[in-house]
Amino acid sequence: MSFISYLINGISLGSVYALIALGYTMVYGIAKMLNFAHGDVIMIGAYVALTAMTGAGLSPIAAVLIAMVFCTVLGITIEYVAYRPLRNAASSLAVLITAIGVSYLLQNVALLIFGANTKSFTSVVPLKSLSLAGGKLTISGETIVTIGCCIVIMIGLTLFIKRTKAGQAMRAVSEDKGAAQLMGINVNKTISLTFAIGSALAAIAGVLLCSAYPTLTPYTGSMPGIKAFVAAVFGGIGSIPGAMIGGILLGIIEIFGKAYISTQMADAIVFAVLIVVLIVKPTGILGKNIQEKV
Repeated sequence: MSFISYLINGISLGSVYALIALGYTMVYGIAKMLNFAHGDVIMIGAYVALTAMTGAGLSPIAAVLIAMVFCTVLGITIEYVAYRPLRNAASSLAVLITAIGVSYLLQNVALLIFGANTKSFTSVVPLKSLSLAGGKLTISGETIVTIGCCIVIMIGLTLFIKRTKAGQAMRAVSEDKGAAQLMGINVNKTISLTFAIGSALAAIAGVLLCSAYPTLTPYTGSMPGIKAFVAAVFGGIGSIPGAMIGGILLGIIEIFGKAYISTQMADAIVFAVLIVVLIVKPTGILGKNIQEKV
């Protein structure tokens, strides 16, 4: 039963990584940039939800919705202020360095507003734990909700990209920004929408992460954000199903690493997986080689 318990916990943690990785993979797939401030948007979303519940006395559902709206606005603002002016920069390093700067800015703003002390997070999940096999296997309500949310969001996002006009515009911008603009697509609005969706998902991921591991600091989103980026690369960055597969596999690897190898080595194992994947299959599990005409 221990193996099954570890597997379920790994899928739960991996589902959080998958939700975060979806933000990375959408922004990279459409805007061709890496938003390394994405992990800190997770932290901001968790703080907003916690403040709404404890400070304003709102229900968990209302708190999550407020966090999603706040992070959506934050994501659009970050794209407009920090990334849009550099979209046509000669070097891609300019955007990367800016993303790191935005990450530290968000962390320090959180330090000024909320302080450095660790806060106890109130779970937003009302479900009770589920006991199976005569009580030998217990699945927490947070685990059930996290896995369910990940599946629903992945399916919904895939349908949105394939079936809606906004989704078709995203795919067109991903293929060729110039040609998409000539066809009447507003590239700026499409990229802003991508950041908005990714940031809203980050808020959900932050709330679910802190519900399962009920502590919150200004640095809470840093490591999960980096691991989610690893998951996006693992699954094939730019692929929505790849982000989900990569996130879940990475979560399972991390939990099994902690259980059977070493808790201190778990993070090293995760990054070792990235190195192996980049050596064996640089495009990731579902990534495709793109041939460019010269």
